[in-house]
Amino acid sequence: MRAIYKRELDSYFHSMIGYVFIAFFLAFTGVYFMAYNLTYGYPVFSYVLSSLVFILMLSIPVLTMKSFSEDRKSKTDQLLLTAPVSLGQIVMGKYLAMVTVFLIPNIVFCLFPLVIKIQGNAYFLTDYSGILIFFLLGCVFISIGMFLSSLTESQIIAALSSIGVLLILYLWDGLIGFLPSSALLNLFILIVIFTLVCALVWHLTHNYILGGVLEVIVLAACIIPYVADSGLFENLLPDFLGRLDLTAPLTDVVSNQLFDTNGVILYLSIIGLFIFLTMQSIQKRRWS
Repeated sequence: MRAIYKRELDSYFHSMIGYVFIAFFLAFTGVYFMAYNLTYGYPVFSYVLSSLVFILMLSIPVLTMKSFSEDRKSKTDQLLLTAPVSLGQIVMGKYLAMVTVFLIPNIVFCLFPLVIKIQGNAYFLTDYSGILIFFLLGCVFISIGMFLSSLTESQIIAALSSIGVLLILYLWDGLIGFLPSSALLNLFILIVIFTLVCALVWHLTHNYILGGVLEVIVLAACIIPYVADSGLFENLLPDFLGRLDLTAPLTDVVSNQLFDTNGVILYLSIIGLFIFLTMQSIQKRRWS
């Protein structure tokens, strides 16, 4: 895994993508920092981070778009798949290389609260908690972008699809407000969502039996509780999906000075999920 990690990390700086990504990110951070913390005198650097989430959504796809799609297009993925390393090591090597590039500006972020302290009061606990949450949020976005890159050989498609998915996550809280509260509609939407998940499992495994069994289990798990007590499905999706708002932990740090451990667990769970899905996507290509 170390060789893959070093190869990927070197590729980001030999192709200038790493330098451009870091410079782009630090430039916007400097603009927001000067406006909020130096000009207006706001003493919390985490407020800058909350404003950078949209920039993060646009910049992460630039970092992830080539992770697997470039190898797939140039056929070098065949060399990786026949190398004496496990599939997990290949995926983790590439993922950790991207995380390392993203870590560099986050390390620089740690200097900004010190600058604020020189000017007056500083809230170190809030700021460094915000930097940690922001870093983990970026790691989540990287895992999603890496998975989407593994599905195509076009870097443009990988980047655009990543931006689309991350935009949905960015607007998540507002989109949930459009979900119905009716029990029947919640049941229908829930069945559709789980059916799409079953279709994804079939697409990755090409196992009709596994996909069919999962679909039967999903239908039974949804319909039986609804027949027993339909009230359980009232506002089910808005309440459940509201807990998946990825920007909420950062908002809690900025607005309420609260460190949400549940948010950290959510981030780590999503990272693990998309790393696993990436491995399954590559495994499917290997056997194909």
